[in-house]
Amino acid sequence: MTGTITTRAAIAREPHRGWELADLTLDAPGSHEVRVRFHAAGLCHSDDHITQGDAPVRFPVVGGHEGAGIVESVGPDVRRVRPGDRIVCSYIPACGACRPCSTGHQNMCVKGLNASTGMFLDGTFRFHLGDQDLGGFCTLGTFSRLAVVSEWACVPLADDIPFEIGALVGCGVPTGWGSAVHAAGVRPGDTVVIYGAGGVGSNAVQGARYAGAKNVVVVDPVEFKRDMAKVFGATHTFADAATAHEFVVETTWGQLADHAICTPGVLTEEVVNDAVQVVGKGGKVTLTAIGRLGENTVHVHAGNTISYQRQIRGALFGDSNPLHDIPTLLGLYRSGDLKLDELVTRKYRLDDINDAYRDMAEGKNIRGVVVHDV
Repeated sequence: MTGTITTRAAIAREPHRGWELADLTLDAPGSHEVRVRFHAAGLCHSDDHITQGDAPVRFPVVGGHEGAGIVESVGPDVRRVRPGDRIVCSYIPACGACRPCSTGHQNMCVKGLNASTGMFLDGTFRFHLGDQDLGGFCTLGTFSRLAVVSEWACVPLADDIPFEIGALVGCGVPTGWGSAVHAAGVRPGDTVVIYGAGGVGSNAVQGARYAGAKNVVVVDPVEFKRDMAKVFGATHTFADAATAHEFVVETTWGQLADHAICTPGVLTEEVVNDAVQVVGKGGKVTLTAIGRLGENTVHVHAGNTISYQRQIRGALFGDSNPLHDIPTLLGLYRSGDLKLDELVTRKYRLDDINDAYRDMAEGKNIRGVVVHDV
């Protein structure tokens, strides 16, 4: 274990200012902590919510919660990894011992309680800018070349998996896949409507198709994303919800869809209402996306919900268990059953991070990736 070092990182000082590059000091890892040299970081929409003011975080903050790299050093009491190990960081840690973990719900591990502040469990921070303490988003901060993270966030990455692919399975892939497979519980023959075909929605498409859905219907206004959705397994794509609804009515002979999964860049009341109306009796609406801060997005008529016995539920990390599902998804990628290379539309340098998020906002990317080695 070494002492304090310097690292280059993309930070957000406050909403609506974008990302700023800064040289930070980084403390040595403490108990149950490791220092990671990240090689790749995924550009998830959740980080954009920070700069748009939609995520209630502690500013300033080091961005990034999808990352893969190599363990450089470890603090006291670390047992899960050793220096030199290749790892993926799960944006929600999994200690394996708390009540959620021990009952099969690692996506709600209590050690993830400081995601919005980046503060470690001992009440301190590892990133510093002068006399300011900074947390990493989700206590990671993968937009930094080097970071200190919890050992409970580390999942092994096999030697044959590229870092830029490994980074994706720390959040977006299991969140989307799990929203269909675990949270929604899609079954063979189902009709599924997915609203939003970005980095998370594309994997909801893959999950629904792999689970055996007969109709995987995608709604997205961006033609490029609709075209890519077909690559990932969508059977039908539409630019607007009304046309998709008409198709579902026709193709199901009026029974409507079994599932609606909401994965747009920003969740709105309109999207939720469209999703509720497209599912039939016993249908389920799964909410995965994040809405704007201060806006309530779920306003539904109780009678229509009860009479159709519709369900509306949230999904955190797609109900996935990091220690099981991340290796499983990489195994499906290795066997050719899960498309991950196709998710990466473009790779960027850290210096170009604002351009990368501009590309995302303009619908040019399914997933951008920062490659720290460039």
